[in-house]
Parts: sequence; structure tokens; C-alpha cells
Amino acid sequence: MEKPFLLPFASGLVPVETGPWAGWYSWAGTDPFEDAIGPFYLRRDEHGIVTGFMPGPANLNSHGIVHGGCLMTFADYSLFMFAAADGHQVGGVTVAMNSEFIGAAEPGVLLEARGELLGGGRSLAFARGVITAGTRRILSFSGTIKRTPPPSSH
Repeated sequence: MEKPFLLPFASGLVPVETGPWAGWYSWAGTDPFEDAIGPFYLRRDEHGIVTGFMPGPANLNSHGIVHGGCLMTFADYSLFMFAAADGHQVGGVTVAMNSEFIGAAEPGVLLEARGELLGGGRSLAFARGVITAGTRRILSFSGTIKRTPPPSSH
């Protein structure tokens, strides 16, 4: 019997139904910076949350490899997705993030990040992960998220 697919978290996701990202989700929130750099995707499998990104020419530095700032943006996005691994969307701001560049990423090569929520409480969440290109490690990262209430509507 096939296991049912689990949503990565409870709300704010749009399923991708066609194309190379079919079976993944995109976050329906609005983040102009992430939207300009990505798009980024996520899904949940038997090992937990996985995020995905396919860098293109606009994501490169002058050496023709994926810019470190682009990788850090993908890592920051991934921190929030890992923090939501318990099924509840996490709203907040990144207050600290560490990153260690391990290898270079090339355009047109799928990048995936896997990680975990380490802990936290009502005001903070701690998460970590690794970005890979196939079996090659690209970036190791960890961070702290300050949870904030959703913005009030006026």
C-alpha cells in the first residue's frame, strides 16, 4: 500500500502539477527578493522536508558559478521550510545565519537542501541543513529565526 503524500506544512503552499517540478510545492507567499532569485520549491518525502532550486544564468557570479549570495538566499528560504517540519508555517525573521561554502554550484544543475528543526520555543526556532548538487555538498548552513506574529490587516 502506497503511503499518502504529506504536505510540507499546513498552509500557504501551491502544488506544482506539470513540468519538471510536478509533485513539488511552491510557497504562495510574497517575497520579492526570493521571487527574483528563485523560484524555490519544496516537498516532503520519507526523509523529511527537501527544498529545490535550479540556478540559471541570472544566478551566476563573474566566474560562471552560482553566486554565494544566491546560495545563502536559498539556504535562508530552506531554514524557514525546515522550521515548519512539524506541519505549521513559521513566520518570522532570520536573526543569525552561519554558512560554510564547501563546493561550487553550476547553472542548470539541480540544487537540493535537506535539514532539520533543531528546537526552539514560542519566540525562536533553530534549524540547520546542507545544500547538495547530486552527491556533492555545496553549502552547510544553520540559523536562528525570531518568530513574529502575522502582520495585522488594516
